[in-house]
Amino acid sequence: MKKWWKILAIVSLLVVSLLVLSCQQPMGPETVLLQGAVTIGPISPVEGPGECPPVSTEVFAARNLIIYNESGRHLVREVYFTQIGNGTTGYYTAQIAPGTYVIDINHTGMDTADNLPQKITVAADETITIDVNIDTGIR
Repeated sequence: MKKWWKILAIVSLLVVSLLVLSCQQPMGPETVLLQGAVTIGPISPVEGPGECPPVSTEVFAARNLIIYNESGRHLVREVYFTQIGNGTTGYYTAQIAPGTYVIDINHTGMDTADNLPQKITVAADETITIDVNIDTGIR
């Protein structure tokens, strides 16, 4: 009977060890850092040159960077922008696996970004910077 308990204890210990080790492994080989600065504007009609009206957090919360697979048809990841202070600038960072992707924005309203959509191919351990200048279309 004691031998059976020893075997059960050893098997249980092995199972728990394997579970702990598998939980510590990353979910995928996401070794590419995608990053960039973000500007959004104009925020209100008839902004004069040099005017910097405060921007609500909803302006950034409503807009995302969208990462699609190589064909541009299947969503891989949505990346949220982080606003800096209460202005029209911010940034984003995301880790992705090596591969080919189509990068775009979610096109809230009339939003456009002059350099997006963009197809990129990234290798392991790369850092890619794509700055995003979102034109809201407000005039």
